Amino acid sequence: MGILAYWVHTPHPFILQFNERFGIRYYGVAYLLGFVIAGWLFRVYYRHGKTPLTPPQSMDFMLALTIGVIVGGRLGYFILYKPELFTKDPLALLRVWEGGMSSHGGFLGVCIATAIFAHRQKVRFLHLADLAVSAAPAGLFLGRLANFMNGELWGRVSSVPWAMIFSQSGGGDQPRHPSQLYEAALEGLFLFGYAQFRLWKTEVTTRAPGRLAGEFLVAYAIVRAICEQFREPDADLIYGMSRGTFYSIFLVIGGVVLCIFASREKAATR
Repeated sequence: MGILAYWVHTPHPFILQFNERFGIRYYGVAYLLGFVIAGWLFRVYYRHGKTPLTPPQSMDFMLALTIGVIVGGRLGYFILYKPELFTKDPLALLRVWEGGMSSHGGFLGVCIATAIFAHRQKVRFLHLADLAVSAAPAGLFLGRLANFMNGELWGRVSSVPWAMIFSQSGGGDQPRHPSQLYEAALEGLFLFGYAQFRLWKTEVTTRAPGRLAGEFLVAYAIVRAICEQFREPDADLIYGMSRGTFYSIFLVIGGVVLCIFASREKAATR
């Protein structure tokens, strides 16, 4: 296929732009909608007896998750992917308009925020973890779509018919996998469907709190590793693996630990 036959992707980071740097960005709207959807889901869960969190409590939980995602994601990006930039220019951490978030850092931030909220509100951490992961894929889906609109995190060079050229984003003139869309489909739609099926069609959240969270972390690590095979590495490799794949190993460990705790909880209630 000739290079002119491939679709050329033009970055569109702004929904509405006021000047060169300021405007309403897809990335910001994606985060906002993700939190709104999560808050709505928590209210639906309460109405159907899936959680004891009242609507006011769920709003407080959403605030905690929001802080955890933003702080963890931002710090994670610099620590895990750009440590040299953080050392040379620590104020870059505050320049959020320049982009830069880490999903793995966001997971850690959410974990810490959930633990703090659980302690202060006297709510079981494992139950809150299940709630968080049941809604997280919606935000992941929207975030990956924003990545695509921004023309960032593009894929490896490819000749598949649906490959795209990301030349304006720095991807060169070679066609590449639209890996952002692969991630949106797997990390977002697939995991959202899985989590919602487990929550509504099984008793996993009531009989074994924490198991859904553990399953999600393992499943995310798997689909992330799959998507990394099509994504151009955006940082140096670690032991021959992309950083996204390497850091996902720790998610598998965390997921297995959660499943073990959930199994013990289930056995104790028999």
